[in-house]
Amino acid sequence: MSFWVYILECSDGRFYTGHTDDLEARVSQHQAGRGADFTVRRLPVRLVWADHAGTREEALAFERQLKGWSRAKKAAWIAQDWKLLNWLSRAPSERTAYVTRASTSLSTNGVNGSEGAPFVLSEGEGLVAHTHPTP
Repeated sequence: MSFWVYILECSDGRFYTGHTDDLEARVSQHQAGRGADFTVRRLPVRLVWADHAGTREEALAFERQLKGWSRAKKAAWIAQDWKLLNWLSRAPSERTAYVTRASTSLSTNGVNGSEGAPFVLSEGEGLVAHTHPTP
């Protein structure tokens, strides 16, 4: 049996991460309002990333790993921006660059009712990390 780990983007720009043994059916459930309570309150949702996992345990472990990531890190993963993902994986004190379009902070990404606009990854659009001069 094949298992899937997936990320949905909700109508409010938040990401939902899950795992399943039937990706098509599970995404349909979410889109029909019969999925997790988190997605039911944020319809419509769209599938933005999915990958196979060998076992349910592997799928659950990867889902838990992804759930611990910031929104910016998930967006870099979805965009396959490996340089940005690497940069976001470092401790903030070890980063030698800054990101101009996204932040690891939920409040600056328009989550939790903040005034900042949510980051939305458009088709063909990527995030750009810029280095800044060291003092």
